[in-house]
Order: sequence, then structure tokens, then C-alpha cells
Amino acid sequence: MPSVAVKLYSVFFKFMLKHRLQNRTQTPADDANAATSFGVTSRPDEESSAASNPLFTDGVATKDIHIDPTTSVSIRIFLPETSLGSPDSDLRAQPKSRAKASRPDSLTGSDLRRSSYGAATTNNVTDYHNRNSFNHRRNSYGGNVDDLALKSENGVYRGYAPAGKNCRKLPVMLQFHGGGFVSGSNDSVSNDFFCRRIAKLCDVIVLAVGYRLSPENRYPAAFEDGLKALHWLAKQANLAECSKSLGNRRGGADVKKSDSHGHIADAFGASMAEPWLAAHGDPSRCVLLGVSCGGNIADYVARKAVEAGNLLDPVKVVAQVLMYPFFIGNVPTHSEIKLANSYFYDKTMCVLAWKLFLPEGEFDLDHPAANPLVAGRGGPPLKRMPPTLTIIAEHDWMKDRAIAYSEELRKVNVDAPVLEYKDAVHEFATLDMLFKTPQAQACAEDIAIWVKKHISLRGHEFSY
Repeated sequence: MPSVAVKLYSVFFKFMLKHRLQNRTQTPADDANAATSFGVTSRPDEESSAASNPLFTDGVATKDIHIDPTTSVSIRIFLPETSLGSPDSDLRAQPKSRAKASRPDSLTGSDLRRSSYGAATTNNVTDYHNRNSFNHRRNSYGGNVDDLALKSENGVYRGYAPAGKNCRKLPVMLQFHGGGFVSGSNDSVSNDFFCRRIAKLCDVIVLAVGYRLSPENRYPAAFEDGLKALHWLAKQANLAECSKSLGNRRGGADVKKSDSHGHIADAFGASMAEPWLAAHGDPSRCVLLGVSCGGNIADYVARKAVEAGNLLDPVKVVAQVLMYPFFIGNVPTHSEIKLANSYFYDKTMCVLAWKLFLPEGEFDLDHPAANPLVAGRGGPPLKRMPPTLTIIAEHDWMKDRAIAYSEELRKVNVDAPVLEYKDAVHEFATLDMLFKTPQAQACAEDIAIWVKKHISLRGHEFSY
């Protein structure tokens, strides 16, 4: 059974959630539609947020980016410190090496972290000093660091800026938070904690997507925002390639070549390339991870990516992780009957959340957004879906439908394992900052093991 702390917090959580959902149900339609043109991606009065930090203070640097001028959709980038290593170090390092190189106290005072393919070396420390010795740096939008006053009183740069041409490339993971489509955010304290853990364990760049919430923006807004984030990633990859080609050109009055520090060339569109992704991202190894209702979004984005095919080049979705997805249907399953009043999200409140999310007059628990196995859902055949890992909790009433969807994928030879965690509840892995349960740590490690199987470079599949 779950711990006493989980049970007590679940009672408080359900009381607060019920109150908030009822308030939104009673909100006049005119007020709900007022923010439709732009939308909201967080509710600061309900959940505390974690500020972004461009330093590798705990092994992961973060920054926030608003990716669409017409909506409130945003992305928080989680860049692990292992990206500072040389790409050649992956080939030279031994898989079983346990050597560690100490970083000077003036940096962080901690050891360098081990990458997916081997131990860190002292070369990384030299690279780190070199990256922080330049006086001229670029920010996310192409300007100078000095223009944004990102230097402290002693002249030390307070955030990471890529320098050099041979940066280590890491896979990219798009993460969609939970909250029943009506709450949660990509910069909440709990989601920030979870994404930092995943970025370090999986050795990937995590892009946490802040999609628009309902009832201000009902279906399909959140799903479209998820797909918009994938298209934005493809655009950034193409802009980075454009910048490289422009920087290598000789001649031309409109092109300023890259300088000795490897800065992105100043030309049309070049300054729009996000420097962290341009320097360290490998979009050809893209993974989708959805938590609760974010799992529904991730599955939708995966289907659209399969349909798009080469149109998304160089982005390629190689796998997806569905963590206790927010699936439901008109015909109740065994777990929906037995565990209807389970911890945190009981079925009654989830049905209310779906009423707030689906368009008025179209409420149906067999809606394609809610039930992945409904007849006539459309989209590509299941056999073309990417490998799918499904995470479920023992005390979660949604687990049976998630298992059924995974079984349908396995019937058509898709790699679709299911991992169930004993004594776990819905959102157990993403609320670990409150409870520190062994199941949450084990879940994150299991995700890392499975994900690395699909993102490892050829010839290095067993190097972690």
C-alpha cells in the first residue's frame, strides 16, 4: 500500500482539485473565451514555479523560450552538463571506467558527471574554462551578452553560451507535463525536478513544452501545441544547418563568417537559431515523453510525426514514453470499476476535466483524444508507430486501458513493453520531490535504460 504521507497528501490534493475544477465549470463562457487568442500555460496562483538557471549548478542548465508569437506556447530547455564533453571522448572512453575528474572549486565544487558512453575526462574542465574566457558571446536571439547585462560585478558570465565547433551532440526529448489539461506547467517545481532527473539519467536535452490549458483553450489546442513544438525543433535544426553553410561560404557582402570562437554566422535567419540546440542537439534521435494527459499529447504527436515522414527532416521520432496516460472510454475497464476512487485523480474528477477540455457539445469519453482504441480514430496504422514504453502504477484506475493499447501495439510487432510499479499511484514519478519514493527513482532509471537502447549511436549500444 502507498505510504501514509501519500495518502494524506492525496486527500488534500483531491479536495483542492475538486474545488478548482468546480470553479472553472462555473466560469462564464465569455470569461473562458477571453484568453482564447493567446491562452495560458500555467496558473501561478495554484502551483509554484521554478526559475530557469543557465548555470550547471546541479548538472543541468535551463532556459525558457517563447516559441510562438501568436500564442503563449513556451519551452524550457534542460541541457545536461555532459554536453560540455568532446564528441571524440565518447569513442575513447571505456564503458566500465569509473574514473572521475574533479572540477576546481571556482566552478561548482563537484565532480564531472559520467556520460552515457563513458567517464568524463579532464579535457572537459579545460573546455569549460575556455568557454568562459571569451569576452564576446551570443544570447538565444543573436545579440551580445553585454547587451542583456548577463555579467556580474566581477565580469564573470552567469550563463552558459556554446563556443567551438566540435560540441558533443545529444538526443532531444520532448516532454509534456500532466495536470488533466487544466493545470500544471512546464516550469512548475515538480516538473522541473523531474526533467532535471531525466536529462541527467538519460543523457538527453529535454524540451519541456508549456502548452495552452483548458477551459481557456479547449481541444485541440494542447495537441496542436505539442505538434507545434516538434515543428519548432525541426525549424531550429534547419536554421542551424543553414547557419553552418552560411558560415562556410566565402565572399558575399551579406554574410559575416563565423569567428574563431565558432559563433553562428550573422545572416538572414541565422541569429534565430537557438544556440544550445544548434551546438548540442541531435534531432535525428528524438524521443517523446508524456506524463498523464501529456501521454495523450505525446501519442498524438507521434502519430502526426509518422504521417509527416520525411517532411520533418532532420527530426526523427525514434521512441516515445507514456507515463500513466490519461486514457478513458465509455465502457469501463476492470481497473476503472475497482479503483474508481483511487489516489490523487479519481474517475469522477477526471471526467470533469475531460468536460472542461473537450469542446462544448462534443463531450464523449470515446473521443479520439481520450480513447486510443476507439474505432475510426484515424491516423497511421499502429504498425508504423515508434517503440512505445508504457509506465503504469498499481493503484491507478487508468492502467487497464494503457495496458490494452500497449498490447495492440505488440500485436503488430511494435516494441511496446509495460512497466508496472507496486504500491505506486498516479503521478508517483513526477511528484517524487515531495515523497522521495524508491519507485520513482527506479522508474526514472528504467526509463533511461530503455530510452538509451533506441538513442545510442551505432556501435555503442552496450556502452552504458
